[in-house]
Amino acid sequence: MNRRDSLKALGLTAIGSTALLKSCTTDDKTGKTAKGEVEAVPGREKFEIERINDLNEEQFFDEHEMATIAVLVDIIIPKDEVSGSATDAGVPDFIEFIVKDIPQHQLPMRGGLKWLDMQCLNRFDSVFKECNEAQQIELIDQIAYPDKATPEMKQGVAFFSRLRQLTASGFYTTKIGIEDIGYKGNVPNKWEGVPEDEIIKYNL
Repeated sequence: MNRRDSLKALGLTAIGSTALLKSCTTDDKTGKTAKGEVEAVPGREKFEIERINDLNEEQFFDEHEMATIAVLVDIIIPKDEVSGSATDAGVPDFIEFIVKDIPQHQLPMRGGLKWLDMQCLNRFDSVFKECNEAQQIELIDQIAYPDKATPEMKQGVAFFSRLRQLTASGFYTTKIGIEDIGYKGNVPNKWEGVPEDEIIKYNL
């Protein structure tokens, strides 16, 4: 199993229903019109529109934090031959929105980003986003797999697990993510018999 598959699998099994439901409050990658505001759509209450627009006016993460998040989410779900990356799907903006909508994420996320930078400064004399790829992966490998992590990495493990959940929630509720898992939904189709690959598989 490669890094994309293993990290993605860990993330998918940990998606919280609250984060998943919150992720559905936007209609596209940004959830905004050209004017920067969410439009009213059937099934969405006025107070929901007002709250979303209010949250979109706020900014929680600073530029450095957003750049770090962008690097991290693309480590979790990078671009490959199947689909775009987490940043292609707008996941950093999703995470920015979620931490404003669910404030209990704010302290753990900001603290985790600072922890990551301090680890890299102590090891490599650079903050995480400025480290080279090998250095970034060296640290991530120590916090991405909870069962293998050492006790001193506990804070990093908690942070990365939270980030991974948010990344998976954001990615797999976008058009890119839905296409990545091959979900078709309720679409009209024409029955053409059992697929040939299944016939071969079962020697029929």
